Amino acid sequence: MSFEMTKGLFKFDFTDQHAILGVPLDAEFNDIRKQYMKIVRRLHSDTCPFEEQADKDWANQFLSKVVNPAYNKFSKEGDRKEYNLLVTAIGKRAAKEPQKPQVESAIAKQLATAANWEELYKTEVTKLSVKQYESVEKALEVIDQISELNMVYLLRKENVMISTGGDSSKPPTSAKPESKTVKPPTSVSAPPPPKKDSEMDKYCRRAQGFMDSKNFAKAILELREAKKCEPKNSRCQAMLAMCYFQQGQATMAKIEMKNALASNPEEPMALEVKKKLEQPVSAKKGDDKPAGLFASFTNLFGGKKK
Repeated sequence: MSFEMTKGLFKFDFTDQHAILGVPLDAEFNDIRKQYMKIVRRLHSDTCPFEEQADKDWANQFLSKVVNPAYNKFSKEGDRKEYNLLVTAIGKRAAKEPQKPQVESAIAKQLATAANWEELYKTEVTKLSVKQYESVEKALEVIDQISELNMVYLLRKENVMISTGGDSSKPPTSAKPESKTVKPPTSVSAPPPPKKDSEMDKYCRRAQGFMDSKNFAKAILELREAKKCEPKNSRCQAMLAMCYFQQGQATMAKIEMKNALASNPEEPMALEVKKKLEQPVSAKKGDDKPAGLFASFTNLFGGKKK
């Protein structure tokens, strides 16, 4: 069963939890919870309307392995604040990239140049979320589309224009009348084939999946293998630091955090771990415990209280 999302913020080896839940980046928690409940009703095996058994199996797996971990990122206020800081850091990182990412969907291209981009962004995310889980075929496609909108939104907040075929660093200018004879269009070369994932990317993507489901032990195994490929990769070191921190191994977390910042002083996850390690011990106690999955389906829909 494929759960791979590849566009928008996912291009930065970042799991876009907002896109998975179909909510804008500035959504309030109550709105996130309402949307999550709608998705649960759609994907849970007891209420899933899909006719094919294979589709029902996919929906149930996607709910437990992707949607539930996404919601867990927002269920606690502390986790929610940390995740939002990470989203902001990703936006700043994308803004500093020398070559701005291109977008594919028509609405993302429109958002990249629209004057009323903030209003348009929320409207289009809401529209997409309505049909997000209508079918297995649509789910991943819509998540990618929402993540593209999220990427454009973050870059617009940083006053960066995304490439839609022209210069991505400058806003579009009004066309001037051409006095010369118009030349026939020249042939356009085909775009280069998409870059294949490196072994490091594959290890880190698998590790991120384990981290999202709070399986930090398996994530550490993946990241140790990744370090054999690139011992000084800052992203891999930062992810290891976060896993060790979540497992209560502060010394190992500190070592990997320092290694990551030595390789890249602006590595977002390493900075996040540093902030956690610098907190007073009393403030850490609640944060070190990974959030559990949401309550059982029966409790979600008004089951009897014991």
